[in-house]
Amino acid sequence: MTDQTKPNTAAPAPASASAAPAPSASAGNPQGRRKGLTIVAAACIVGALAWGGWHWMVARNYQTTDNAYVGGNVVQITPQVGGTVISIGADDTDFVKPGQLLVQLDTADALVALSQAESQLAQTVRQTRTLYANNAPLMAQVAAKQADLSRLQAEAARTADDVERRRPLTLTGAVGQEEFHHAQAQAKSAKDAVTAAQAAVRAAQAQLDAAEATTKGSNSADYPTVLAAAAKVREAYLALERTRLISPVGGYVAKRGVQLGQRVAAGSPLMTVVDLHNLWVDANFKESQLADLRIGQKTELEADVYGDKVTYHGTIVGLGAGTGAAFSLLPAQNATGNWIKVVQRVPVRISLDPADLAKHPLRVGLSMEVKTDIRDQSGTMLASTQRQAPVAQTSLYDASMPEAEARIAQIIAGKNLPPLTRLPALSEQAVKAIGAQAEPSAAQSPAADASNAQ
Repeated sequence: MTDQTKPNTAAPAPASASAAPAPSASAGNPQGRRKGLTIVAAACIVGALAWGGWHWMVARNYQTTDNAYVGGNVVQITPQVGGTVISIGADDTDFVKPGQLLVQLDTADALVALSQAESQLAQTVRQTRTLYANNAPLMAQVAAKQADLSRLQAEAARTADDVERRRPLTLTGAVGQEEFHHAQAQAKSAKDAVTAAQAAVRAAQAQLDAAEATTKGSNSADYPTVLAAAAKVREAYLALERTRLISPVGGYVAKRGVQLGQRVAAGSPLMTVVDLHNLWVDANFKESQLADLRIGQKTELEADVYGDKVTYHGTIVGLGAGTGAAFSLLPAQNATGNWIKVVQRVPVRISLDPADLAKHPLRVGLSMEVKTDIRDQSGTMLASTQRQAPVAQTSLYDASMPEAEARIAQIIAGKNLPPLTRLPALSEQAVKAIGAQAEPSAAQSPAADASNAQ
């Protein structure tokens, strides 16, 4: 084998040994890096300007909070008298109207008490009439005594004249001494009879005055004992009426705790009625937000239950008189130990548009998001006028008095009324009156209160 045929065993030189390192793209393009930073800075400036313009044009004109909750009138149904439950007229989630029966208590004891009170009134009326009737015989007795006194006075005057006429005749002997002494005795006897008759007249007049002192200036209908007995009848009739618990407002039943056959005491809670047609929102704004809030400012609200699909419209009707912490059950004692500042919140009452509530009902306690337009600064921060109408009122507890007064008038007039054996039904007029007063009037609406406060 020759040298030309021998394989070449020498290792080739590495290419990397002779190649130079390549320069980086950034180091070779400083203008591109500067352009990128300029774009980022410009974007930040534009974003800041946009945010500033939005804050100046929009955000600064509103105050918002999500610490807001729906409130309403939660009417607690409690009995005014104790008794045993024999009927329950409504359950949880039921809708009730004003005047609708909710709970009926046993009426047996109340009926017995009413019958006793009416019997006592009838007896008192008869005794009083007897007292008035006794005045006539006493007046006749006084007249008879006075007539006797007049007759005896005339007799005494006659006998005295006889004595004076016989006195000069005794000197001439025309009238004997015995006859004269007899005339004197008759005159003395007549005078004593007049004295006795005068005493009898005074005694009879005293009896008449004593009788008239108890009856003068009144009649049998307004005699004190009759009035007291009539008051007992009213009390017993009211106790009978109060065995029937009816709803003073329209709404929905919640928290029913009463059971059939339960013995309940006066004042114990049985159920509640919530009026979902007259709700409001209590928005708890921070203390740093209060400076721009005024009564009468318009608000937009969103409920978590509907989200941003539904917007409610409302009006501020009042700002709270203190923070929530100030009226809490256990207020903070910031002077004891270490202190950490906590931003305080003040409740702001916001009325809701009834039309919005009718379309999208709410519940008490639901969360709300509130946005208040603070551009209108014409209102006041605190109410400056007093309320012109009650917040709520009902004639529920007056419905039974006309019927009680009618029975009392008949008993005083002398009619024999049969005792009641059952609770009288509530009249339709009374139910309508209760319903009419339960409906809020324009003067009672929160919007009207806001206008009055301004």
